[in-house]
Amino acid sequence: MYRIMLADDEGIVIDSLKYIIENSFPGSFEIETAKTGRSVIELAETFRPDIAFMDIQMPGINGIDAMREIRKTNSKTVFIVLSAYDKFDYAKEAIDMGVLAYLNKPFDKKKITDVLTKAMAEVDKERQSRKEELEIKEKFETIMPIIENGLIQDLLFHEHFQENIDNYMSLLGISEKFGYMLVIVSGKEQVGNYLTGAVPASIETQKNYTDIRLIIEDYFKGVIGSVMGNKLPVLIPYDKDELSYAKRSEIVEQARQMSHRLDDRLGMNFRIGIGSVRPIRAMADSYSEALACLVNSEERVAHSDDVRVGCEYEDDYPMNYEKDLFAAVQAGDVQTAETEATRFFDWMKNSSGGSLSDIRLKVLEFVLWAEHLAYSKGGHLYRFKGRSEYLPEVCSITSLDSLRLWFIKHIESAVVMINSSNVDSQADAVTKAKEYIDTHYAQDLSLEGMSRQTDISPYYFSKLFKHKTGVTFIDYLTNLRIEKAKELLADPSKSMKEICSEVGYSDPNYFSRIFKKVTGKTPTEYKDGLKL
Repeated sequence: MYRIMLADDEGIVIDSLKYIIENSFPGSFEIETAKTGRSVIELAETFRPDIAFMDIQMPGINGIDAMREIRKTNSKTVFIVLSAYDKFDYAKEAIDMGVLAYLNKPFDKKKITDVLTKAMAEVDKERQSRKEELEIKEKFETIMPIIENGLIQDLLFHEHFQENIDNYMSLLGISEKFGYMLVIVSGKEQVGNYLTGAVPASIETQKNYTDIRLIIEDYFKGVIGSVMGNKLPVLIPYDKDELSYAKRSEIVEQARQMSHRLDDRLGMNFRIGIGSVRPIRAMADSYSEALACLVNSEERVAHSDDVRVGCEYEDDYPMNYEKDLFAAVQAGDVQTAETEATRFFDWMKNSSGGSLSDIRLKVLEFVLWAEHLAYSKGGHLYRFKGRSEYLPEVCSITSLDSLRLWFIKHIESAVVMINSSNVDSQADAVTKAKEYIDTHYAQDLSLEGMSRQTDISPYYFSKLFKHKTGVTFIDYLTNLRIEKAKELLADPSKSMKEICSEVGYSDPNYFSRIFKKVTGKTPTEYKDGLKL
């Protein structure tokens, strides 16, 4: 069914159009009519026509101006202009407004049915497009919680590559570089800082997850994770690296109102912890602060800046410099880490009055922590005495410029360690395996034995070896043995049995079959060919 509006000040024209439409397309249209420009505009607002036949010359507001007004609220209406005047200016204005057709009066039935068929096709096309758009939106809304939870999980448990984080944020339309975490905890009854009945509360929270999401969205524009026990994490993106006092107060009040509404909706008790603003990659720290708030207080809503979880810093300490430095270290960003290390060193220089002792301690502290982050990534061997020279080196430096160079050099080294950790360990395992095979190929070697040599499971060793060398372990060993056999076949003093044994085969017949499979010739045929 299509809605069609007929706008003309001549009753005979409206009657003619109705007759043609109803007889040519029976039961296909709901028809409304108007005879003045103003009444056309008012009718369009309530009737919302799919198609409109518009006369140019009507009392009051003319057809062109009426269409402009209608377009403001009915952008998809298909217009067909009728006019008794064959004027170029009218036609041009109509075309500029996207009118489907400009018909001169008098018109015949065929012209009306042809243009109406075309208009119906336009409406059908728009409806189909809208339907597909809504289907896509519906599907996206269905998977949105999955995408949101993926981002939360990756950030909280560090199971991510930066590309994954960037993809999640792009899909969710997040452009902010900072954020803070809420943790919503549910329970039956609050006793001190503890909510009892965590198990039944977690079940109820999971059952009512959709309703809880809707309530959260009424108060905070954020990314909502899945239920973890009786806890629900929420990431709130933020465009600044810290909260003002007024903004913090506003957030706490919003969270307080939200907790009461959750209480009423689910018939349970809810507490909300709020972490500090940090770079997006450091949301795990903000989440830990949010939890610590609830442990260290008995309040319904607690903010980390109010409860003062963790260490407090003197007023002029550049905590944001420190955060940015270690965020760059963990991200493996050498250039940014160097820039942030330089910025922090400059602050120490200006704040210390030129004294080296405090700067030496802080430099050593930061370098050791950066290396701790690198070692925690895996792939490097930690040696207890591996950094024994650091303390005497730092203490022997007598100029700020030299100390700055030492600091930046070791920060850069830690970042390089982070970038190379996994790659180096994997490459090292395969290199060691190849070296062992190259020198022990004559022995009874197996995939299980080699994986034991490298302390890697057989399945993973097999995948890793193929990825790094381009061939399987068995193919590598076989090709190596056959190449060694070719060299030995060139020695006329060597018997076939000796050659077979020296390249790791105990069965001459099996050796012969493998040799022919690789080279296309039997060992005897190959040896005879060398004599020619």
